[in-house]
Amino acid sequence: MIIDVPSPIDLRKLDDAREWESKAMVVRPWRTEFFAEFHKQLARISAQRILELGSGPGFLCAALLEANPAYEYSALDFSAAMHTLARNRLGARAEQVRFIERSFKEPDWAQGLGEFDAVITNQAVHELRHKAYATGLHRQVRAVLKPGAAYLVCDHYVGEDGMKNDQLYMTIEEQRNALLEAGFTSVAAVLVKGGLALHCAS
Repeated sequence: MIIDVPSPIDLRKLDDAREWESKAMVVRPWRTEFFAEFHKQLARISAQRILELGSGPGFLCAALLEANPAYEYSALDFSAAMHTLARNRLGARAEQVRFIERSFKEPDWAQGLGEFDAVITNQAVHELRHKAYATGLHRQVRAVLKPGAAYLVCDHYVGEDGMKNDQLYMTIEEQRNALLEAGFTSVAAVLVKGGLALHCAS
């Protein structure tokens, strides 16, 4: 029996979303290194049409559009408050982004979205609220990827230098295995630092 791990905050509330936004880059300033690696991996496959899952207040979106304004970007998040913060962060570039208010916990979240050159997600998979759901999400992602596309997954991991809750978070090996079990045949950790691991799967 899977028992979801409750979240200490409600990111659908604007005050909670703002509090998370105010701390994210302060607590983990090396997130910018991950943003650069996302761009590097997207450039490697000449990705144009991008879907970000759990896009939050737009940190990754802003960094990627700064690096390549030509990206066709879709930002999916369950929180209207987060989309509001993202639009504020992006300014005029928000016009380039398709904002989608859906939860990737729902079985039909991918319906009608089309196909993408890459699906990306940063510090969001654990918002499934239990690691047992990760493989199911990854299988759903495969359905919206074009042939030759990439799935870039960055999240916290369990370990001495990482998180402690082994129900919510996975080890790096568990992260890799969840992607393989979902049907991805090539999975590589392209950046591991400060309790975060970024995998590229195809």
